[in-house]
Formats: sequence, C-alpha cells, structure tokens
Amino acid sequence: MEQVLELARPVTAGGLDPPRSLICPPTGSGGIFRGPPQQAMRILLIEDNAKLAQTLKDILEQQGYSIDVARTAEEGDEFAIVDHHDVIILDVMLADRDGVELCRHLRRQKVVTPILMLTSLSETEDKVAGLDAGADDYLTKPFQVDELLARLRSLMRRSQASEGAVLRSGELEMNLLEHRVSLGSRPVKLSAKEFALLEYMMRNPRKLLTRAMISESVWDMNYESGSNVIDVYVSSLRRKIDRDPKKPRIETVIGSGYRFVDDPQKNDVHAQVAPFA
Repeated sequence: MEQVLELARPVTAGGLDPPRSLICPPTGSGGIFRGPPQQAMRILLIEDNAKLAQTLKDILEQQGYSIDVARTAEEGDEFAIVDHHDVIILDVMLADRDGVELCRHLRRQKVVTPILMLTSLSETEDKVAGLDAGADDYLTKPFQVDELLARLRSLMRRSQASEGAVLRSGELEMNLLEHRVSLGSRPVKLSAKEFALLEYMMRNPRKLLTRAMISESVWDMNYESGSNVIDVYVSSLRRKIDRDPKKPRIETVIGSGYRFVDDPQKNDVHAQVAPFA
C-alpha cells in the first residue's frame, strides 16, 4: 500500500494553507528507488516548508543526488548565482518572495540552470505565468515521487544535450569530448585535476568560487582549512593558460577564493558554451 506523507504548511495571514502530500515509494518499484543516470547530479531545492524540504532532500539523496536546500528566496538566489547546479527545484509560494518573481530574477541574472517549479496552484494561468517567467517545467502538488524523478531526469538530459562539448573563453578552448585544451593554436597539457578545475571555473565565470566550493566540486571532499592543495593547482593552472601574468584569467579574491574572469582582454564577455563541431 502506498504511504502518503501529509506535510502541512504553517499558519499564514489567511489561515492554514492546504496540506502537501508526497506519495512514496515510487509506483511499481517495490520500494527500490532507481538512481540517476551515470553520475550523481547536484540539485538546488528552494522550499520554505521545513518538513517538505527534508522529505524531498531525503528522497533525492537516496537516489544519489547531491542536494543544497534554501529555505528562503534570498538564500536560494544566492545559491543559484554563486554555485553550479544541474537543476533547481523552486516552490512558487515562498514566504519572503513569490517564486515566479524569483524565477524571473534568476533568468535576468543569466542563470541558465533548468528550473522545475512546484506549486499547489493548478490553474492553467498559474502554470503559464511560471513558464513565461523562465521555468522549464511545472509540477503540481500533490505529486508522486515517480513523476518528480522522471521530470528531473528529463530536465537533466535536455540540459546536458544543450551544453555541447566545447567551452570557450577568448583564445582559450576546452574540448570535453576529446579531453583537450588549447590556447590559440598552442595545445595546453593539463593533469586530470587541472582539467577538472578549469572546467569548473569556465562553467562558473565571474562567480566567487571559495576553496570549499572548489574542494567539494572538483575533489569531491570537504575542504581542509590547513591545506594549500587548491592554491598549488590554481597556481599551476595559471602558468599554463595565462599568456600575460598581469592579466590573469583566474583572479584571487583575498580571504575568499578565486574568480574566473573569462577573456581578460574583454571583461564584458562571459565564457561561452559552444556546440561541438
């Protein structure tokens, strides 16, 4: 028998909001969740209902996903802009800001991460408003876990297909399929970790990347404050990709971390993700 989890929202000015339900385990699975394809993906969940947020986090982590949870629109805004995620799950009815407006704001800030909106509002005009604001998909509560997971897989497939296989920043080019980096016509030899570090930075241009963020994303481990391994790799990478040391592609943000500045000759141009040719 399916288990229904009733997750009531807190009292608002207009009284109690309708309860939220998740139906789990996924139908036909016998209680065994299917993991995400290939490697684990990173998801940002922006949800102000503590019980629902924890339930979703637990379910998605069982699938092997890495989950960041933001309990407010302000916190979600910061997460989405500063760090890289494969999908954003965004609740429409946030306490401090309307989710549709937050979605619109993120698109204005050039956040291209696929957004799946969750809402208890099932009217067509509500869905249209969310999609017009820049959302990629819409899921109405209550929903089955199966459907949520299927929609996430679909969004990730679309995102991966649209990313292409070549990252470019001025003369610097990174071919992900051939695992090759070049600076103009000159090939650049990188170690596996240097390659992963450069890819992470090129996918997050102009963003402050703390040492903890780099450690978790590139080394897949918690950052140890006493270690200088990240600084050593950044220094090595700089020597290989910077023709002019006075105009580095990787800036040091003193006391915080690093920032990839794209083409140092054109500070208004973002690193482009180009289709593989």
